[in-house]
Amino acid sequence: MGLSLQHMTILVPTPNDCPLPRRRADFATFVEAIEYAARSEKGLNFHDMRGELAEVYPYVRLREDALDCARRLLAMGIGKGDRVALIADTAAPFAALFCGAVYAGAWPVPLPLPTTFGGRENYIEQLALQLGSADPTILLYPPELADMCGEAAARQGCQGFDWASFAERDAPEVELPTAEPDDICYLQYSSGSTRFPTGVAVTHRALLHNLYGHSTSMEVGEGDRVVSWLPWYHDMGLVGCFLSLIANQMSVDYLKTEHFARRPLAWLDLISRNTGTTLSYSPTFGYDICARRISSQSSVADRFDLSRWRIAGNGADMIRPDVMQGFVNAFAPAGFKAGAFTPSYGLAEATLAVTVMPPGEGIRVELVEEERLSGTRRDLRRPARYRAIVNCGKPLPDMEVAIRAENGGLRGDHQIGKVWCRGPSVMHSYFRNAEATADCMVDGWLDTGDMGYMAGGYLFIVGRAKDMIIINGKNHWPQDIEWAVEQLPGFNHGDIAAFSVEMDNGEEAPAVLVHCRVSDPEDRLKLRDTIRDKVRAITGMNCVVELVPPRSLPRTSSGKLSRAKAKKLYLSGEIEPFTLAA
Repeated sequence: MGLSLQHMTILVPTPNDCPLPRRRADFATFVEAIEYAARSEKGLNFHDMRGELAEVYPYVRLREDALDCARRLLAMGIGKGDRVALIADTAAPFAALFCGAVYAGAWPVPLPLPTTFGGRENYIEQLALQLGSADPTILLYPPELADMCGEAAARQGCQGFDWASFAERDAPEVELPTAEPDDICYLQYSSGSTRFPTGVAVTHRALLHNLYGHSTSMEVGEGDRVVSWLPWYHDMGLVGCFLSLIANQMSVDYLKTEHFARRPLAWLDLISRNTGTTLSYSPTFGYDICARRISSQSSVADRFDLSRWRIAGNGADMIRPDVMQGFVNAFAPAGFKAGAFTPSYGLAEATLAVTVMPPGEGIRVELVEEERLSGTRRDLRRPARYRAIVNCGKPLPDMEVAIRAENGGLRGDHQIGKVWCRGPSVMHSYFRNAEATADCMVDGWLDTGDMGYMAGGYLFIVGRAKDMIIINGKNHWPQDIEWAVEQLPGFNHGDIAAFSVEMDNGEEAPAVLVHCRVSDPEDRLKLRDTIRDKVRAITGMNCVVELVPPRSLPRTSSGKLSRAKAKKLYLSGEIEPFTLAA
């Protein structure tokens, strides 16, 4: 039997346009931004795995729910300066809880969802470590995660409530605190840091300034609409595709990240189907997955319409020109324009964006000799090898970018050095970590740890932070991988070196060099497989595991493991791994 018409609910997405004048994040606090957005008819639209509209959440309703959440928190004694940890599921309850914590003067702390790899214990351990660092009063989570999240909260001695239980608590009328521009708005944890988590404290002033600069650089207009699958616990998803849309009064259509992972082309279907979608962002790997999935189909023009996609943002990992060209080749028949690509550079310590490519300029590259990138002399007996370096755009308004040598001196155009930045949206500090803050902040300047050069006012990034491993847009701290392997029997601190290597197909993968003290060939094979499984649980990827002789990993003069030198010696063949049977 079919449903009668009177029982059918037809969902209508929030509009792209409305009479309320657009304001580009020119607010003193994020509370003001929420209040203004609630006067519009725009909002958040959540879609299911098939891309069908499942929930419409206008900003006016978000504001009402957020105020209820704020009253509940205040009634529980949670207020100014307290941390409220939130599992960052792409759903209306998280949006309301985040904004509610801000209304209450507390600091929302978005934390990751469990991944499909790693298992229950690894997730609980990761969550407990981040809770230990943030020291929240309460952890709020989706009901389906009550078992794992409840255990992590119990380990850290903080209260834990699932969303449904929290919603049943009283929300009495109470006076809300007044937010000030220099108050901390939220705490952002790096997506890759688990063993040594560092929370970035972001003020209202820093957040709004970055959102203003980002929207101005991208020339956000009245009718722009966004589609996103990016996770809300990562700065690109949280700031760029959630907070920015409130502060700039834009409607958005969401797919959950796990749904994108299963059906990547649902992202492009949603862009095609939702008339008016002009902005959407992804790390390089997202574009790559879609181009690979469509390679065997000949109906691109019939299935997709990407002609209105004005800003195809690209960031969060190294931008590969070959992947971008592959996407253009695959989807040009659907109207996608290469000039829509908008590279950017940023990091959580600068709230989000540092530089953005001016709209319409697309992917621009320069060919640089590999020896210049590594700082070595070229063997003149061999032909020069070049790498295409992508232009990551111009600094945001009021953002200064400088390239410095190791001694702190300024570098000129096309001279490679450390990327530093300074501006109103640079972080306040690392939460309760004065030493880490002092290591990267000098007189208002932030040492990003990344290498690059300037040319004609544009920034080119040539390498990552010294030891960071970035795979498919996700950061993996080598300490986390090394620490995980050290938990296996028979290993000591300093027995493992982790870094990334480029595979034959051009992709990067984690590599682990491990001191091996067993001599039996079969035992070595078992050990390699055990290590590979352990690292897969941490990174979600297959890795290169090489067993090396004891004491073969290099150390600095102070006795610390030198990952950079270990990688160099391994690639040059100076560290010779044991040969293992197939």
